[in-house]
Amino acid sequence: MIDVKNLWHHFQIKPILKDINLTINKGELLCIMGSNGCGKSTLLSTIGGLINPLKGEVYVNEIKRWESEENEMAVRKNLYYLPYEQYFPIFPTGREYLYTVGDIYGIDSFQVLEHIESLAKLYHFEKVIDSSITNYSTGQKKKLAIASALISEVDTFILDEPFSGGLDSSALNVTARILKELADNKDKTVLMAVPVPELVEPIADRVAIMHEGEIIACDSPANLCKENNCETLNDVLEHYLNPDMESILEGYLK
Repeated sequence: MIDVKNLWHHFQIKPILKDINLTINKGELLCIMGSNGCGKSTLLSTIGGLINPLKGEVYVNEIKRWESEENEMAVRKNLYYLPYEQYFPIFPTGREYLYTVGDIYGIDSFQVLEHIESLAKLYHFEKVIDSSITNYSTGQKKKLAIASALISEVDTFILDEPFSGGLDSSALNVTARILKELADNKDKTVLMAVPVPELVEPIADRVAIMHEGEIIACDSPANLCKENNCETLNDVLEHYLNPDMESILEGYLK
């Protein structure tokens, strides 16, 4: 469970997050959506622990972040934050990297090795799993990044655009199904930013729409469509974020 209360953050003197209040329940998959630069990544970075906010509080499983070293370590043991661009060391192989992540999170070594084999098959990188990460393609690195989150077996996942970065259609489908399963049947908390409504609509329990650092709507995809008289989540986003887009587009195309 994640609780965000009255969260503010500025870069220099520019406000990026403005009084964000949000709760993501255990067993829930919530997607953050919004235009580029609206504050999605900053919000996830703050909840994930990379950024200490200017003002406000973040609780993960009822433990307050940044209050003490003990609290912070307790949160980090059960949370995995995956940024949009994951840093990888140059020399290890994919297998060595995943094993190290599992070891950091205290997963039994035999269990980690079995999990690595399963993930390599799911994401079709069996042929490169024992090659240096520096030789991986962009898509293979993204698959490895997602696999590193899954290998941690934590209770809370913070994922910044897990469906981007060159994933093929099979990997997109596999990732969506796994994340949905984790939330629905294993009571994991999943918070992620996803820019593509078509990927979000089938799996999200709720969608939070951000605009200029604020959350302007938050509900299930079905309820958002119903409340705004829209057929799809994409229509909902256009309604909130680009209400004049049709007329602007028609003018451009004339």
